[in-house]
Amino acid sequence: MSLMSMQGVSIRHGSFPALSNVDFAIEQGEIVTVVGPNGSGKSTLLRALIGAVKPYEGRITRQDAMRIGYVPQKLHIDPTLPMQVARFLALPGRVSSEARATALHRAGAADLGARPMAGLSGGQLQRVLLARAILHEPQLLLLDEPTQGLDQPGAAAFYRRIEDLRAEIGCAVLMVSHDLHVVMSASDRVICLNGHVCCEGHPESVASAPAYRALFGSGTGGALALYRHEHDHEHDAGCDHDHAHNPEAAE
Repeated sequence: MSLMSMQGVSIRHGSFPALSNVDFAIEQGEIVTVVGPNGSGKSTLLRALIGAVKPYEGRITRQDAMRIGYVPQKLHIDPTLPMQVARFLALPGRVSSEARATALHRAGAADLGARPMAGLSGGQLQRVLLARAILHEPQLLLLDEPTQGLDQPGAAAFYRRIEDLRAEIGCAVLMVSHDLHVVMSASDRVICLNGHVCCEGHPESVASAPAYRALFGSGTGGALALYRHEHDHEHDAGCDHDHAHNPEAAE
């Protein structure tokens, strides 16, 4: 049985169709990267998996008592809030100092426990959020654009950390990213989302496909474009122009 799966899931934000008829599954121990243009439903997919958004069609299944860790895209910290990293990790319930230290070490933030949350840099905050997500050794780790705001070397180092965590904890990883050039080497599978799963496959097949080169080659400057869909080749790298979503819409 898959760790988690979606069967025919459709989700709306008001009248806006965020996801339509999505079939998706993640298996134990694999690293899956989800890519897509703005407004394509990537963050909605993650929020649905953690139960923060309910589908109006389809169903989501999870293994019983599955532990999930979640790293959000951003977290606003009030600069006047006098909270140290160690205290943040202990919220909302009690967490042993040993568990906090272990999580910080695994996240590459071993020296940040006594630092104030409001004084962290972007990269330091992301490592602290990662430490919080792995406190209880999750079976599935979800990351929503965790390297947003980091430069390419910083992003590459973060993804290497994720690979190490997969080896240490044995968790599966599902992450949303725009850094496809960087995460290719760290992913077992890549999924292109544009309101629906328009294509997926192994990183090597996606990277060598004409559609991938059109999306991320010099002509696009690395930016994500809309996709051309190949219904008859669901694991092909062809993607869909027909289901474009409003790029101004919230994911």
